[in-house]
Amino acid sequence: MFTKQQLESAAQYIYQHMSATPQYSWPQINTKAGCTVVVKHENHTPIGAFKARGGLTFMSWLRANHPDIQGIITATRGNHGQAQSFAASMAGIKPVIVVPHGNSLEKNNAMRAFGAELVEHGADFNEALLEVTRLAKERNLFVVPPFHEQIMLGVATYGLELMTAHPDLDSIYVPIGCGSGICGTITARNALGTKTKIIGVVSDQFPAAKKSFESGEIINTGAASSFADGMAVRTPIPDAYSIYSKGAERIVEVSDNEIAEATRIYFSDTHNAVEGAGAASLAAVLKERDQLKNKKVGVVLTGGNIDTSMFKTILEGNTPVG
Repeated sequence: MFTKQQLESAAQYIYQHMSATPQYSWPQINTKAGCTVVVKHENHTPIGAFKARGGLTFMSWLRANHPDIQGIITATRGNHGQAQSFAASMAGIKPVIVVPHGNSLEKNNAMRAFGAELVEHGADFNEALLEVTRLAKERNLFVVPPFHEQIMLGVATYGLELMTAHPDLDSIYVPIGCGSGICGTITARNALGTKTKIIGVVSDQFPAAKKSFESGEIINTGAASSFADGMAVRTPIPDAYSIYSKGAERIVEVSDNEIAEATRIYFSDTHNAVEGAGAASLAAVLKERDQLKNKKVGVVLTGGNIDTSMFKTILEGNTPVG
């Protein structure tokens, strides 16, 4: 966990490469939710997602502590890979990114545009992660894990911004994939000393974090599919679990249909295009509407990187197949 001073220092470094993102309260969303909702727009970063922050702080740490590293490798469904490609290329380090077969074409193209060599392997994120270990040894590449304290440090700066602007939030809803988002938000809450409750959100197709949180031990779940690929993680990351298992208030499940509806609401009410994981927090708020009357809550819109064809399906009133 980091102090307020450490978070502020990380933020000042990040602001050399990107601006702070806005947080807005949209009246039509407030009406639908029956409470005041503050949306943290992490879709407004150079990669269209919150992970840009962690990529920058991780690469700064890597350059300082491992100056001889020439290349990195990591697994992703998209935004983590974009963040590492974005930051590594700026630092003069070659990024190699492993994605599962059938990954988002537009996210793949974005990673290549940021300078990545893309490798397709396996049926899902967990299988792509196994290939990272093999290729790292074969090609002498530095492995960037899906969760790392220096990634969390960067990510925590969006929580710093949100809770500094709105210290009176009753709760913040955060989607959970590998965990840097919820852990960073918990870190920022603790550093600022607010009483804000942090509520995790998972896909009902990938409920491992919720099951683990409620059982008190890490539980893996089986193969599944969801168009909210940022939450498509079958095995909790132990280091992340150790933080959110203690620091989160609870974890809520949402369905693909609920996420699709939240995506439509974001577009109709704010004209922001939102990816599945990015809409999940709003989906959870709408699901818990009855218990949020007179509350002021934050939702983290974690990213806007949704494929055109998938977005078209959603706007037509349907739910994409994962």
